[in-house]
Amino acid sequence: MFIINSPLEEILEINHHIYLLKIFSPELTSVIKPGQFLNIRVSERVFPLLRRPFSICDVEGDHLFLMFNIMGEGTNILAHKPIGSDIDILGPLGNGFNLDSDYETAVIVAGGLGAAPFPFVTRKLREKKKIISFIGGRTKDDVITYNLVNVKEASDDGSRGFKGNVVQLLEQNLKQLQSQKIKIFACGPTAMLRALKDFCLKNDFECEVSTECAMACGFGICQGCPIVSTTDKDKYLLVCKDGPVFNIKDVVI
Repeated sequence: MFIINSPLEEILEINHHIYLLKIFSPELTSVIKPGQFLNIRVSERVFPLLRRPFSICDVEGDHLFLMFNIMGEGTNILAHKPIGSDIDILGPLGNGFNLDSDYETAVIVAGGLGAAPFPFVTRKLREKKKIISFIGGRTKDDVITYNLVNVKEASDDGSRGFKGNVVQLLEQNLKQLQSQKIKIFACGPTAMLRALKDFCLKNDFECEVSTECAMACGFGICQGCPIVSTTDKDKYLLVCKDGPVFNIKDVVI
């Protein structure tokens, strides 16, 4: 884990109000794993006080990429940082995806900005495994397919791809999924993840899920990001320290 200032080289708007930051940071790119996150101080001012957690979207050479939308003052400041300014980064943090287990096909499932960690996952897997990406959103503007491969799309209103949510799209493709040994990698809204958990348990599919939670420190000191364990009903895990990636069977979504 580092605390490091890394220069911002580029800001791109890749979708409707979806931003991609390109940051030069060879110290971080050499150690980052897919599914980990960074905690970023967005301003030198007192407000916003707390760092903001961001999934690592991709790593290419000495550059890392972060994907986000503007949700409040912190992300608004970050989206308008001057090119060349330093980004104050704490990371890499958390436990990422286990990409090396025994399966033939990686099935990526994402809703909305839950697509953020999967360009890096795709980069790591595309020479080793088959990949199918199921990507959903409320409308066409919420379906984010940046740097993903073999994409099947869904939108709640039918404005892009299959009309319905992404788990319903999975159900439409169940026979294809059952014909091969798959592992699902997922991230998205809570309602999507709950439906996905039911789908995986019903069909006995292995699944790892990247969870989201408001957090402050990012490494377990503040105890502010608990998630209930299913393996021990009296035990809470921490999203920042024990996750953010969990086996979907091991946590209450």
